Amino acid sequence: MQAQNTLLLDAVYAPISIIPWTRAITLLWLGKVEVVEEYDRVVRSPSVAVHLPAVVRLIRRIVRGRRRVRLSRQNIYLRDGGKCQYCRHSVAMEDCTFDHVIPRVRGGRTSWTNVVLACRECNCKKGARTPEAAGLKLHKQPKIPNDIPYIVFKLRHLSDVPNQWKDYLASVEYWTATLLPA
Repeated sequence: MQAQNTLLLDAVYAPISIIPWTRAITLLWLGKVEVVEEYDRVVRSPSVAVHLPAVVRLIRRIVRGRRRVRLSRQNIYLRDGGKCQYCRHSVAMEDCTFDHVIPRVRGGRTSWTNVVLACRECNCKKGARTPEAAGLKLHKQPKIPNDIPYIVFKLRHLSDVPNQWKDYLASVEYWTATLLPA
């Protein structure tokens, strides 16, 4: 059976996460979610047949405090929009490198404000120098992000989004869309 994911919404229909269908069915049986959309496929046990849930909504409202975004390669990639911070070319996740603006050999730390996404060419050109010394200009100063939703990353890396999810993802697409110049 091909793995099918389920979109998890909070109580006000905002997308929170993408979970395996098995987890969605467990949450359904525990009474923690309601099914909003279903796939055509059915899973069966000896006594029950259930349509695979495509979209589920939490019944109870969850209050989440503002979480600090963890410093990770994935999150740096998201913060910098998948673009080299020196030449602004798009870089695939598997081809990117991460550069210390102030090199570690010069006392630079591994922190949100000192690490940027870089393509291999720019990173090699910069080496263990500052951007100015290497003749490179940093596109924007790195900063600590307020929030990078996990779901945005997952959606960018899904090959195709199920039709059942599209109405619920409109807000995510709106807030993550690239603005075109006027």
